[in-house]
Amino acid sequence: MDQVKVGSFLRELRKEKKLTQEELAEYLNVSNRTISRWETGNNMPDIGMLVEIATFYNVSIPEIVDGERKSEIMKEEIRDTAVKMVEYSQHEVKVRKKKVECCLLIVFGIFLMLSALVVFPSESSWGGFYSVIGGLVFCIGIFIATNIIWDNKKISMVGTLGCVVILFGIFSLSDYIAVTEFNQVPRFRYMTSWSSEAPNQVEYKTLFFNAVQYNPGQDNEKIEIVEAKK
Repeated sequence: MDQVKVGSFLRELRKEKKLTQEELAEYLNVSNRTISRWETGNNMPDIGMLVEIATFYNVSIPEIVDGERKSEIMKEEIRDTAVKMVEYSQHEVKVRKKKVECCLLIVFGIFLMLSALVVFPSESSWGGFYSVIGGLVFCIGIFIATNIIWDNKKISMVGTLGCVVILFGIFSLSDYIAVTEFNQVPRFRYMTSWSSEAPNQVEYKTLFFNAVQYNPGQDNEKIEIVEAKK
């Protein structure tokens, strides 16, 4: 392909329309410099812009690429093919962007959950809060990923719901193990209460069990599960 010849042809087409480079640039929504680079052969329009230029000048894309007019005006099937190529290319770009987005969301969600569990002590409610936020981010990433793979929102919803249930189970199990094995307060509690009648006891309520911390901050501190929810 002779880019200089193509550029000269584009310049001739513009002059036939009696347009300046500035007027054409405004119509095509590009810069004057871009028009100049096309017409000098230093650069070529992308395929999407070729379709628009061909339509504007009423010529075919092969005529632009060859840098000269042919005996026939652009046929409709050629134009449709070019448009479909553009649409396919745009679709591929969107899919790649979605893949990057879902990967970033999944990685960031995992990072946020792990960081929250490591940085914040079990006594702090912020650890559970940021872990839940990380879980939500992770599930959003899973939803986008499954939607890309199966292109079915129902399947994506089921997969995401399953992910939520699994994370919920992991959070609850980690709380149970923290209380029974490591003598730690549950992170994913929804209520913390204490009474003046028992100042040395703090009660923590989770969705599946209640735990009581005896003598908090003392050497004989102890945490026990006292009631399992039915």
